[in-house]
Amino acid sequence: MKGIVLAGGVGSRLYPLTDVVSKQLQPVYDKPMVYYPLTVLIASGIREICLISSPAQLPNFERLLGDGRKWGIEIEYREQSKPEGIAQAFLIADSFIRDHPVALILGDNVFSGGDAFPRAVAAFESGATVFAYHVRNPERYGVVEFDSEFRPVSIVEKPRRPKSNYAVPGVYLYDNQVVEIAKKVQPSERGELEITDIHQTYLARGQLCVERLSRGFAWLDAGTSTSLHEASSYVGTIEKRQGIKIGCPEEAALVRNFLTRAQFDALIEEMPDCEYRSYLKNVAAEMERMGHGAA
Repeated sequence: MKGIVLAGGVGSRLYPLTDVVSKQLQPVYDKPMVYYPLTVLIASGIREICLISSPAQLPNFERLLGDGRKWGIEIEYREQSKPEGIAQAFLIADSFIRDHPVALILGDNVFSGGDAFPRAVAAFESGATVFAYHVRNPERYGVVEFDSEFRPVSIVEKPRRPKSNYAVPGVYLYDNQVVEIAKKVQPSERGELEITDIHQTYLARGQLCVERLSRGFAWLDAGTSTSLHEASSYVGTIEKRQGIKIGCPEEAALVRNFLTRAQFDALIEEMPDCEYRSYLKNVAAEMERMGHGAA
């Protein structure tokens, strides 16, 4: 499976923070926002990734992430000259996806807890898989309606009268039908190619799987000034309490064996003296204590 990080848009809800720097390059506690979705893909075993952003911001992402080799992955970059909806990502990344299944994750979503995504990627065979997360204000999101046996009946984008409290967070898995489906999607009233229309097509074909995320799972949308602050506070609290980092691509790459211990150690040595470097050195030391050695 390949992966797409959609990091486009103008970030108007974060103005004036985004007047110069992309929303997905803003800090969420101690890391750039884009590290969090990138880490989800790496932790799910995805090594080929396409990052989509505006022509003005792509050079900044390239400076930060490079070609991905430092994490044992490959990153391609594609331009989104004008943001026209989430489903537009499949049109932009058509030649990247080719005949592969693909995971799409939004660049301003922060996830924490559990192994739902790696398990879903490992089990994925065909159709589409989306997730459902219980929220207090479902009218802000795409909402899943279930029948009495928790099978999906409908998905509606930002409904005025939601039929459930289950929202669809910004990570989705598809087979390679998704490109042809996206090509047939018509702009909505707000002028966007809605991702919900793609989900409705899979649902009508009987090919949509919806997995409910557990209560111990955390989903944070860092797209506004308030939610960005809340996401930073949450990440900071968890990291201080547990002594482990959320959204750390180096650690995820090591766990997935995308990096050897020697490569991981060399990566640490290239970093300046900082808290992030100290954390990774502690990760390496803990692996030594657990008998993993320095392969």
